[in-house]
Amino acid sequence: MVPFQLTDEQLAAFHRDGYLLVEQLFDAEEMDLLLRIGKADQALSRDATARRDSEGGVTKLAVRNDLRDDIYGAIVRSPRLVRTMERLLGDEVYHWHHKMMLKEPRTGGAWDWHQDYGYWYKDGCLFPDMASVTIAIDRATRENGCLQVIKGSHRIGRVDHDKAAGGQTGADLERVHAALARMELVHVEAAPGTALFFHGNLLHRSDQNRSEHPRWSLICCYNTRHNDPYKPSKHPSYSPLEVGADEDVVRVGRRDALLLDSPNREAVG
Repeated sequence: MVPFQLTDEQLAAFHRDGYLLVEQLFDAEEMDLLLRIGKADQALSRDATARRDSEGGVTKLAVRNDLRDDIYGAIVRSPRLVRTMERLLGDEVYHWHHKMMLKEPRTGGAWDWHQDYGYWYKDGCLFPDMASVTIAIDRATRENGCLQVIKGSHRIGRVDHDKAAGGQTGADLERVHAALARMELVHVEAAPGTALFFHGNLLHRSDQNRSEHPRWSLICCYNTRHNDPYKPSKHPSYSPLEVGADEDVVRVGRRDALLLDSPNREAVG
């Protein structure tokens, strides 16, 4: 495996656009293992909560604040993600949380326009020096509700967020519409293993999944060391992140996949 190295051009693009798309950052075997383990993960199914949109569509989301010795933890600790995030954000980063988003065929709901920092601001983070990376497990298309971003919208700064129809919390639509009138809307279609790194202030949303195909994704969120929350929140305070090896994703994934066919299957997840 050739380690991923962020180029100066990619770094400049992230600061200009608020996001960076890296195709096939994870290979087919890694995504196949993640999908197989995710489908069999009893804890994932148990912990996933349903989020409804204004039209009644439902997306399941499983959020985890702790890192375990599993394929999810191996991906979060991967140098492909951690070292890239450190360059993008200009500081040491730590694990804020990670989540599996499960947008099923025909029923997967939409997400309203929002900024991640619109939520995390209330968790006691003074600065928007935070970012996420969403990894496509299934192919993401317009038909199955791929992510949409407003290019360069992170430079607007934090936008007020309020409860919207359906119970989601969304960004002030007056500001969103003004941004859309001035900035480019991008549909982020992606093959499995493609990763989108995006700034905490980037405005983004997704449509319902109206196709026959699922859209699962793993979203890994990082905070910077200097942005340690000033008050306790539902997400963790700073602690050093033990960075693993890129090879750990396949190693741990193969190990856990073997358990799926064993009598101790419940140990997975």
